[in-house]
Amino acid sequence: MSDLPASSRTTAVDFWFDFGSNYSYLSVMRIEHKARRLGVTIRWRPFLLGPIFRSFGWETSPFVLQQAKGQYVWADMSRECRKYGLAWSRPSTFPRAAVLPLRVALVGAEAAWIGEYCRRIMRLNFVEDRDIDSADAVSEVLTQLGFQARDIIEAALSDANKLKLRDQTEAARAMGIFGAPTFFVGEEMFWGNDRLNDALTRCRELSALGVMTES
Repeated sequence: MSDLPASSRTTAVDFWFDFGSNYSYLSVMRIEHKARRLGVTIRWRPFLLGPIFRSFGWETSPFVLQQAKGQYVWADMSRECRKYGLAWSRPSTFPRAAVLPLRVALVGAEAAWIGEYCRRIMRLNFVEDRDIDSADAVSEVLTQLGFQARDIIEAALSDANKLKLRDQTEAARAMGIFGAPTFFVGEEMFWGNDRLNDALTRCRELSALGVMTES
């Protein structure tokens, strides 16, 4: 427990996600609004799910490798999107590569625009069924947000930022993350979109107790 006075302590949920992950779509589209209502801070943690899967010997998503699971997942996504009132179109390419948009998300992870940026990238993938791993797609979103896209993309493509994304992905693996979305409240893991509310509620509980979750 921190020695800070309770009024100075902050709690946060670490939100680990990949733009190619369909269940991450459900959480990205809802988490900021829900967290704001509860007074919870979100720390956005973009990472690459592909290397995690490859560490298990999988060359693609288990939803592709296991036909029955894949059939279930697409029916489930339609059902969940109806429940949450989200637009949905099954992507014609799955999982889509998302390295560039994730690098940009890492650049903006602590910026005020990160939530809206992530929602717009997710819409391109899971509503408009468009490629997201291109400078054109990312530039379109950044321009819509009022930014000079070139400057942000240059920062995203810097060697330092590329290494940072690799390191963040390795950190995810070392923490035992095996899928996305995954949420951490301190050292407590919550896996899957259906645990979003649980993670936020736990964070709120710790906040009421005056416990600070470490970054």
